[in-house]
Amino acid sequence: MGGVMIRRTVFFVSDGTGVTAETMGHSLLTQFEGLAFQTVTLPFVANTERAIAAREQINATALADGIPPIVFSTMIKDELRAVLRDVNGVFLDFFDAFLGPLESAFGVASSHAEGKAHGVSNIASYTARINATNFAMANDDGSNTRDYGQADVIMIGVSRSGKTPTCLYMALQYGIYAANYPLTEEDLEADALPPALMAQQSKLFGLTIHPERLQQIRHERRPNSRYSSAAQVTYETRRAESMLTRLGVPYFDTTHCSVEEIGSRVLQALKLKRRVHP
Repeated sequence: MGGVMIRRTVFFVSDGTGVTAETMGHSLLTQFEGLAFQTVTLPFVANTERAIAAREQINATALADGIPPIVFSTMIKDELRAVLRDVNGVFLDFFDAFLGPLESAFGVASSHAEGKAHGVSNIASYTARINATNFAMANDDGSNTRDYGQADVIMIGVSRSGKTPTCLYMALQYGIYAANYPLTEEDLEADALPPALMAQQSKLFGLTIHPERLQQIRHERRPNSRYSSAAQVTYETRRAESMLTRLGVPYFDTTHCSVEEIGSRVLQALKLKRRVHP
């Protein structure tokens, strides 16, 4: 007889956007399968008043849940960490855990400067992200093939196989100029790529996906249509994989992968050089 699963509340607290706390915290939580989590992000906790309010919210949640929540924190200021450290919860601050050992290793004190992780401290890096993102949006879904010569990678695959989010992720995270082209039914029937793509074959990378998963995704977009039918998605995925294999285009199955993993695999496979670092 199975027990009732307890949903544990997890807080991500930061004096900035909370992105770092969320990213690192979620990475740790994935190691605990079978547990349910209710996540709450408290960003911009940058002064004592906000820190006290965050502490009160966490304590109230602990009382309501009947179990202490998990608190992932990225607080730069020692005095703000001190406010939160005595919460009725499991308090885990990433800067607290890692800055001390790094200061010892480097022999210097850290700056404790707010906003360094995600601020616009490097204009060239920020500009590279924006330019790459604009390129990805302008070259989405085969809408423009004139700029393929500027692309670092051209993602190809059937519709809804993950091309657009992967291109945008690589643009924002790494400054990669990524275009994408959807393989149409005409392309698959001809078993050939358009000349604009063949001229850039060394930049091509394919994405594929299990037919069952693709059918689920397409059904949400166009339910009970030919586009989302089992026969159509099976035909498209098989023809696409056959074409990519024949042409020697590297490809990757996205069925069970996050966009972060897909992006990393593309960079590794094509040996692309990042313009910016995460």
